[in-house]
Amino acid sequence: MKRQAKKVLEEEAVLCCCEYMNRHGQRSHVAACCCDCEDLDDACDRFLKREPQKPESLSQVAAVVTDRIRVPWLWGGARKVDLSIIPPLLLLPALLHLAALHFLIGMVVLTALPGLVLWYYYFTHRKKGRTLFFLSLALFSLAYMYYLFITEVFPRGDFGLLQLALVSVGVVLTLLALFHTKRDPGILHPNEESVHSKVVYYSSPTGRNPSLSGGRQDVTMTVANRAGVSEHAEEEMKESNRKNWCQACRMVRPPRAGHCRICGVCVLRLDHHCVWINSCVGQANHRSFLLTLVLFLLTSLYGISLVLQSVCPRQNLLFALLYCPGVYNQYSTALCFTCAWYSSIVTGGLLHLLAIQLINVSYNVTEREARIALREKTARSAYWGLVVNTGAYSRGFRGNWSEFMSMGDKVIPPSPTDLV
Repeated sequence: MKRQAKKVLEEEAVLCCCEYMNRHGQRSHVAACCCDCEDLDDACDRFLKREPQKPESLSQVAAVVTDRIRVPWLWGGARKVDLSIIPPLLLLPALLHLAALHFLIGMVVLTALPGLVLWYYYFTHRKKGRTLFFLSLALFSLAYMYYLFITEVFPRGDFGLLQLALVSVGVVLTLLALFHTKRDPGILHPNEESVHSKVVYYSSPTGRNPSLSGGRQDVTMTVANRAGVSEHAEEEMKESNRKNWCQACRMVRPPRAGHCRICGVCVLRLDHHCVWINSCVGQANHRSFLLTLVLFLLTSLYGISLVLQSVCPRQNLLFALLYCPGVYNQYSTALCFTCAWYSSIVTGGLLHLLAIQLINVSYNVTEREARIALREKTARSAYWGLVVNTGAYSRGFRGNWSEFMSMGDKVIPPSPTDLV
């Protein structure tokens, strides 16, 4: 009977490409996305009857909509689509085409767009929630700029296949570096075999419920190897481990590791959580993160120069963004000019990020360590906070860069001592 029941459960668990298990654990179909929505019906009824909505009605409707928007998938049933990836796909082309109508509209749109992005960043950052909005905006911006470059700029005939090939290679290399950056930042996983030992009680300890597991209870304890360790050294180890103890992950972090409250994991040599890649930047992907920035900036600067040479051939490249007479006479040239301005704004922000990263590497300081040191007033800062020197790990300019370029992807975390 057990085998037959197990077989029936396995058959029920097999989903076709359009089926999925909803948030209530029930089997559903993509075609039934508009059926049996009691929460939405109740909200609409209250709205038509002019009755006040329930406090949780909007959140329930949003949860239902989020759960039902899915795309068919061959393996494991239909996959859920994160709604945060949709706004950039719709807003970016609409705003850029709107900005190309007139230079005054362009000034308003290109001024408001970074403000909206920053507002959404601080809104999501305050809630410590993960979102694919910024990764979607970054990838779609790159893809859309490349699409306009091929369809609007290249047909003008102002440059040849060599320039197009260079831009294409830059885009492909940037995407490959981004893919490598997102693989693993160096997440720490507790090694329970070497850290913990299991003690089995067959009689109920004092104050415990004896009915649990028939009187048997498994208790996990942390055991420390104190052989050859003096009491003073042991106290120092205890104090260090208390300082590095992560309450969320229940483990002792190695030096310079940190806990990311957005990802919910501890990362080796945590620098920061980057919303543009929707991942942490740590010891395992810090170098590829810098490589992604460099490749994107080189490709972007080269592409902007080609666009300005095409739409503003009589102007110097350094001043073409500020003064390009007649660029709004044709809509295609105005759109290319607007996209050049948008790319310049994005490039300026990433140049600032790259400069901070290079300065921190030169002083052997992570972004997380810099923020903590400034908050605790234990570091020296200069140039309006761009340079932060804690002096804790610095080995000189050459030594710091040598350590950064040669640091391994993985380290073995030290075994925690007893924290009791």
